Amino acid sequence: MNYIILKLAGYLRLMRPANLLTAVADILAGIAVAGYFSTAFITYLDILPLACLCLATIGLYGGGVVFNDVMDARLDQIERPERPIPSGVISRSQAIIQGAYLLLVGILAAFTVSTVSGLLGISIAAAALIYNKWGKHLDFWGPLNMGLCRGLNLLLGISIIPGVLLNFWWLGLIPVLYIAAITMISRGEVHGGNVSTLRVAVLLYTLVLSTILLISWRNGHLLVTLPFVALTAYIIYRPLIQAIRLPAGPNIGKAVQGGILALIVINAAWAAAFSDWTYALIILALLPISMLLAKAFAVT
Repeated sequence: MNYIILKLAGYLRLMRPANLLTAVADILAGIAVAGYFSTAFITYLDILPLACLCLATIGLYGGGVVFNDVMDARLDQIERPERPIPSGVISRSQAIIQGAYLLLVGILAAFTVSTVSGLLGISIAAAALIYNKWGKHLDFWGPLNMGLCRGLNLLLGISIIPGVLLNFWWLGLIPVLYIAAITMISRGEVHGGNVSTLRVAVLLYTLVLSTILLISWRNGHLLVTLPFVALTAYIIYRPLIQAIRLPAGPNIGKAVQGGILALIVINAAWAAAFSDWTYALIILALLPISMLLAKAFAVT
């Protein structure tokens, strides 16, 4: 019995449960951008595409991070021996099977919504695998590659109404900047960070938040969006400023964790900018759940 529990816990640790909720928040934000729930009457049939897209992003994100650990297995034996693969809880072949199944489920779930969604699912899976194999080793293209995964994930949510993508495809560029900033910061998690890199991350964060405020102002939702942007700023800047003052590994880790958890709040801000505060609060409700999971599972 203990063996089974240990195995299940290992598989869950590979998937980064706290991170998974941030991917779901991307989908919910994209759906808000698409205006899917702008009608007054919603039936259970309208919920089905939303559920399929949430399942798709769980599979795609989960599969992506599992293959991240597969690719890093040898390095983790030195730097992170407590992780499931180097600790021997999950074998490398078992992790490959898990990651493959998750990606397959993610792609198939996306295709049940539309062909456009399915193609975006394939693109996300490809971008994640490219990052895991090659992108993470590139100083400039690596962070952009990782950001592309998140940008495509937002577009996956918008694809619930495929025609809307023609008007809002460019929104996928904004998460690229945000995730690029987190990826740049994360490179100092083990050995400490570079202050110049951290300052560039501050600029990227500021550009993203300013863009959301500008869009909310143009949509007439500035006052509704402002509290969500302010909360995002608090979560990301507080640990990042501390890391700039002392760029040691633990401080860098806290800055990375803050940036990842703030993804839920920033997605709530997107919802407020395009929809209303009630839908934004529904997305924000994922934050305490993610924070609880972050205490039990790694957020990297």
